[in-house]
Amino acid sequence: MNNKYIAFYKPYGVLCQFTVEPGNDSKTLADFGMPKGVYAAGRLDKDSEGLLILTDDGIFNQKVANPASNKMKTYWAQVEKIPTQDDLDTLCKGVKISGGYLTRPCNCQIIDAPTVPDRVPPIRERKSIPTCWIELTISEGKNRQVRKMTAAIGYPTLRLIRVDVGKMNLHKLEPGQWINVRPTDIL
Repeated sequence: MNNKYIAFYKPYGVLCQFTVEPGNDSKTLADFGMPKGVYAAGRLDKDSEGLLILTDDGIFNQKVANPASNKMKTYWAQVEKIPTQDDLDTLCKGVKISGGYLTRPCNCQIIDAPTVPDRVPPIRERKSIPTCWIELTISEGKNRQVRKMTAAIGYPTLRLIRVDVGKMNLHKLEPGQWINVRPTDIL
């Protein structure tokens, strides 16, 4: 049996599952014509977008998704206000998020605004509050972790895009597109 490995650009507003509760009109992974039997290796919340790996290989799924595997994941976070270097240093050392959990050290830096597809709907803009983009590379993936990390230092995330998982990046995918890949492209 040949396993399937997929790199997918999950759009904003899409749930990382194939079914929804009756009455929920959210888009799901089933709306994108993927092969049967694949499941997300890790998740992105409905409000986040970017690279999602899907596979039917359970062992590989655990290698990608389990925080104990220390697989690096890179995110671009558009945040409210402009963090100071001290704030970034605090973030990089690890911050306490919900439940008193201390995040692992990460790499983070302010980056120039990346060229990314427009989000539909767009983020809320406040004329009196500037925004900037931060690149964060983490080795774990707790629920809404990046959002909680930026909030912990006082800079709420307005837009979040996962751009890398292991060696795999978004390539030139557009939101809603997916491609078949090899496991060695990812890990």
